Amino acid sequence: MKPSTEPISITRGQGGEVEVEGVLDSLAADVLRRAGFLFEPTLRGHWIRLPFDMGRDWENERATWAAEMLSAARYPVRLDPDLRADTPEQAGPSRPARPPTMTAQAPPGRQPRR
Repeated sequence: MKPSTEPISITRGQGGEVEVEGVLDSLAADVLRRAGFLFEPTLRGHWIRLPFDMGRDWENERATWAAEMLSAARYPVRLDPDLRADTPEQAGPSRPARPPTMTAQAPPGRQPRR
């Protein structure tokens, strides 16, 4: 089977919903389902979208994750720029999640094992 050269488009619609357009095979559909996209039947096929009112950050994370996974599977993907979730490299350095660990030391008066 020859893969389609038409890109899979992930965009934010006029009503604010995140939707997918393009030719999908079963693997691409499974990736989108795993990312949280819903497949709603319509008269012309399926409307593929994320659930409504989950918040823009959640929608951006899911759309970016789906685009990255589809790209890793070598599908041509076009992700709307305003859907791109901030990656850690773009967000800047963050402080450590927990303080640095300390090495174990023998209690006073006891010789360390060698």
